[in-house]
Amino acid sequence: MHDVFINYRTGDGDKSATTIETNLRQRFGEGKVFRASSSIKPGEHYPTKLLEAVRHSSAVIAVIGPDWSDSPRLHDENDWVRRELAEAFAYGIHVIPVLDGRRTERLNAAALPLELRRLAELNSFPLDAADAWSHLRHIGDRLTELVPALKASDRHAAQSSDSVRNTMDEVSGDIVVQSRHITGDVGTVVKNNQGPVHAGNGDITSNNFSGDGATYIARDDKGAIRRRRGGWRGQEDGDR
Repeated sequence: MHDVFINYRTGDGDKSATTIETNLRQRFGEGKVFRASSSIKPGEHYPTKLLEAVRHSSAVIAVIGPDWSDSPRLHDENDWVRRELAEAFAYGIHVIPVLDGRRTERLNAAALPLELRRLAELNSFPLDAADAWSHLRHIGDRLTELVPALKASDRHAAQSSDSVRNTMDEVSGDIVVQSRHITGDVGTVVKNNQGPVHAGNGDITSNNFSGDGATYIARDDKGAIRRRRGGWRGQEDGDR
């Protein structure tokens, strides 16, 4: 079953519901998100599929458009937007309100049917076209906190982990490595190197660098620079 159910009203938030669905599918994979228009197949019983999807979801995203609370349909007990949210509350499912666009204000509990007034008390996410990428990322991040299954399939987390890995193997030519303000353990693997390698605390001292273009630069905590190539030493002009 789906982990996330997207609740929305046609004509008042449906475009943003599609955007949210697309973003979450890209991030967490297919089969994780339910949106009625794309998830219910032709010939399936619409009411049954909707209520089953809500009951078996781990989180419901309620897309709130600027005219959402003013719709007279919201006060109809047979309104599907109302029924889906009431079902989520009845089954103790996490509901996340998403305010669609800058015109959309926080909900007023007094303007809502009694069974939906809790929705006005929930903290909401904004979704504005001017900063859509950031807002969508925050929605996805919150879902990973609520739904362990989504955290396990989070492609963003996997990409972030891969981006900080660095492998160097059989590199030739001049190499410059610069580091600053590093805290924690640091590990470096160098294969097929010639000359000494130092890893640990304290000064690095050696006169045994070999090969064309070999350059050694060291900087202590006080800003001094020692550059070793043919015996030259100097002092850094300034910190950049």
